[in-house]
Amino acid sequence: MPLSLYLLALAVFAMGTSEFMLAGLLPAIAGDVGVPVGTAGLLTSAFAAGMVVGAPLMAVIARNWLPRSSLFAFVVVFLIAHLVGAATADFAVLLMSRLVAALANAGFLAVALTTAAALVSPQRRGQALAVLLSGTTVATIAGVPGGSLLGTALGWRATFVAVAVLCVPAAIGVLAGTPVRRVRTAPPALRPELAELGKPRLVLVILLAVLVNAVTFGHFTFLAPVVTDVAGLSEWWVPVVLVLFGVGAFLGVTLGGRLADSSPRPVVVLGGPLLLAGWSSLDVLGREPIALLVLVFLLGVLSFAVGSTLIARVLHHAAGAPTMAGSYATAALNIGAVIGPLAMALSF
Repeated sequence: MPLSLYLLALAVFAMGTSEFMLAGLLPAIAGDVGVPVGTAGLLTSAFAAGMVVGAPLMAVIARNWLPRSSLFAFVVVFLIAHLVGAATADFAVLLMSRLVAALANAGFLAVALTTAAALVSPQRRGQALAVLLSGTTVATIAGVPGGSLLGTALGWRATFVAVAVLCVPAAIGVLAGTPVRRVRTAPPALRPELAELGKPRLVLVILLAVLVNAVTFGHFTFLAPVVTDVAGLSEWWVPVVLVLFGVGAFLGVTLGGRLADSSPRPVVVLGGPLLLAGWSSLDVLGREPIALLVLVFLLGVLSFAVGSTLIARVLHHAAGAPTMAGSYATAALNIGAVIGPLAMALSF
């Protein structure tokens, strides 16, 4: 795999850490800026909404830029948004900084997905996407727990600054590692790229991606109560379970990347139902602590194996939309991330 893929994954790691880190920081943020915890929760909603809207919007804006320039610009905007968030004492400014960060994150991921796919041969596209998405899984293993510990020790603002610092080598890596296109060509017309969304197979794969991510994030968001209430474990086991899910996710995205190139259909046809059954049985099997730990690890593997395969299939079926395909995959995943937790919250 090209070195540039790993440099792009570093940026995805920083952005993934930012996306998930608020789970452990909301009480501290609420107390510091003088709002209720429920109001502080709008920071998470704003980020999710920004990701959904930002993927196609930023892809349209950046389609006239060189990939190297757009990726660098998105990382810099993401960095500045976190410095603003760390410095402000005004909740409205903090909320706006999270929205801007989400737009930059969505734009970066939309461009990075198509860039990663273009850096390798079609036969290795799934592996390239797995390397890129491994940044997200490593964020769940190391970035989020590390951010929580840093926030506890030095305050939530230190975590925002740490994410900004991570963006510096990521930005340098984008400039150093992303190939420079010598001859600038005009992007294809936008209307034919949008018309790709009328292809039945592409729509089906996008809907499956939404479903898989909705089920995964819906249950993952409320995993802590399963650990403490269903399994009867202490709250100290929550980070252990989250890291265990992250380790499984890293393994799943790695395996999924390899299988997405050679055997995508079995991954989706077999892994999809197993994934749905596994999450559905969590409240029952989770009553036994050992069973819970094993199941969470396996669900991490399945969630990201199936999810990364579906991303690869979105890019495959949207081959006629070279500048917009990445945004279709990004939007699908984040629509699921919004719908899933909302549906679970309403079911309580």
